[in-house]
Amino acid sequence: MDSTSIDLVGSKISQVKVEGDTVAIRFEPAYLIKTMTGSVERTRWWQNGWLVFEGAELEDSAVLDALPAECAGGDVGENIYTYRDMLPVPLESRGQAHCALKLAGSERLLKVNAAAVRLDLEDVARYIEHIRPE
Repeated sequence: MDSTSIDLVGSKISQVKVEGDTVAIRFEPAYLIKTMTGSVERTRWWQNGWLVFEGAELEDSAVLDALPAECAGGDVGENIYTYRDMLPVPLESRGQAHCALKLAGSERLLKVNAAAVRLDLEDVARYIEHIRPE
């Protein structure tokens, strides 16, 4: 089985849009890791997109002053799953959703609590490099 995930550490958070009860976090770029079944090598790609929370509340709007910023990791959760420092691709879930993302160079966390989450990636992923085991 092939799999793709976003590596949150190092991905860039360029902005956050808050419109009503929707909070959208823009990754520009997000760094993807692709793994193919049977291969010890992985590949790194980049792609822009939005992590969109519906029925959402941004915990501290003052964190927006620290943007744009590099993501230093954190948690994104949907229902019973919590993804640490990564996001599965695709991602779309209804139910309890949340995130607590660390911003490099800041003590603040970008925290959102919501009723749904989805990942909207744009265009196509662009290749960066092969990641070979050492």
